[in-house]
Amino acid sequence: MGVDLSIVIPAYNEAHKIARDIEAAGSFLLAQKLSGEIIIADDGSSDGTAVTAKKISPPQGVEVKVLALEHRGKGWAVREGMKVTRGEVAMFADSGVCIPYDNALPMIEAIRSAKCEIAHGSRKMKGSVIDRSQSLYRRVLSWGFRRAVLMYMSLPGHLTDTQCGFKAYRGDIARELYGQCRTDGFMFDLEILMRSAKKEYRVAEFPVHWACDPDSRLRPAKILGSTISELRAVKRLMAE
Repeated sequence: MGVDLSIVIPAYNEAHKIARDIEAAGSFLLAQKLSGEIIIADDGSSDGTAVTAKKISPPQGVEVKVLALEHRGKGWAVREGMKVTRGEVAMFADSGVCIPYDNALPMIEAIRSAKCEIAHGSRKMKGSVIDRSQSLYRRVLSWGFRRAVLMYMSLPGHLTDTQCGFKAYRGDIARELYGQCRTDGFMFDLEILMRSAKKEYRVAEFPVHWACDPDSRLRPAKILGSTISELRAVKRLMAE
């Protein structure tokens, strides 16, 4: 039996945050009177994230599933979570509640009213509110990454924030795209976008209220080499 909204939360060593994630997602579903499910996709954490999540009592009427996966990367975790969703709309949100869940309302409405099939949160759009910004170093890297990716991957130029961890999809399309996705690491968003373009699915962006998570697991300098390798692998994969 389907539900209105599936919320996938990928997690890696987030035992200290996961209770807040479940509470925030569950409270949103109840406040909006949406039937829903929360899927914690644990990417092989070593701190007991999956065990902690299983012990949390969700708000009444909200179902929580915990996927205890081997460690392979964020793309793997999101993919495995999306594949088991049942929602009319399926979304994923990064752990830490950097973006309040009510920011998803216009995204969900756009999908339900057939204005788009895919809705991305964007921290770069006019109207976005940034409470706690990234360091100058990370902002410069982010700017350079976006310019390079749009050109190298031949993605639509109107996209302002391909890596924002707050995205929603028409449920059947989410399950289709993620069922085909092969990228395990952080570049999975780009493979999904390229597959979406081949299918001519419409992608819309929406401003968000965002605060940088100082506890982020992403360390740009450490993953630069693997990021370049992943970009090349995604491009080769999509050329097949």
